[in-house]
Amino acid sequence: MTPRARLHLVEPGTTVDVSALDAADTSAAPGDKEATKQAGWGLAVRLAELQDVLWAGQDQSVLVVLQGIDTSGKGGTVEHVFGAVNPAGLRVVSFKAPTRNELARDYLWRIHAKVPADGEIAVFDRSHYEDVLAVRVEGLAPEEVWRRRFDHINAFEQMLVDEGTTVVKLFLHISKEEQAERLQARLDEPHKHWKFRIEDLDARSRWDDYQAAFSEAITRTSTEHAPWYVIPADKKWYRNWAVATIMIDVLEGLDLRFPDPQPGLADVVID
Repeated sequence: MTPRARLHLVEPGTTVDVSALDAADTSAAPGDKEATKQAGWGLAVRLAELQDVLWAGQDQSVLVVLQGIDTSGKGGTVEHVFGAVNPAGLRVVSFKAPTRNELARDYLWRIHAKVPADGEIAVFDRSHYEDVLAVRVEGLAPEEVWRRRFDHINAFEQMLVDEGTTVVKLFLHISKEEQAERLQARLDEPHKHWKFRIEDLDARSRWDDYQAAFSEAITRTSTEHAPWYVIPADKKWYRNWAVATIMIDVLEGLDLRFPDPQPGLADVVID
């Protein structure tokens, strides 16, 4: 079975209503804000150590799926949690609206092309889940089309796990009030204007529809082989600590080992 952490785990078979969950919950933190941020430095070092072994072994891979509504902190999570790891073994993929070429193929085609190779950690900033989230809420496909995709996704992820990829799915959960503050900050600070899109307000106007879509997607696809974690993400410092903790727990569960050295190295002398 795929190794799993326990923190914020959605047990398979659980019915989830994300709107009922506290996005500002920090009760699992090891201390207050400063203590938790300090603990994060040690977590960063440990995550980098584990990734080195994964990269050296070249026999397993890890796919991290980051989902969340606009401003939930996907980019910040990549920067603060994965920023210390060896970039040679890390790949970050951001999925935008599909191109005409991608739309001419099945919806998983562009996703499958970006999954991690042996030794890699790949982080998906958005993912195949957009095809049961945005597609659903924005009415881009009929219900009978997007609804059957839950089974497709579960089978796809099972195949990845069977072939040696550990799938870690993280939903960054923020409140509507916190999103309003983050959107306003993008308007108030000129150096953040590039982050603001009018389309973000269109999605915000469908807040309840997105909460329902997130809830059903997590309920239907938190499986034994690829469970979901719902991260309270109103507090960025807590989000970073929680994600790093989960990643370390999962990687430690993989029983990673450096490959055996070539024979005879003990007799080698460098003149």
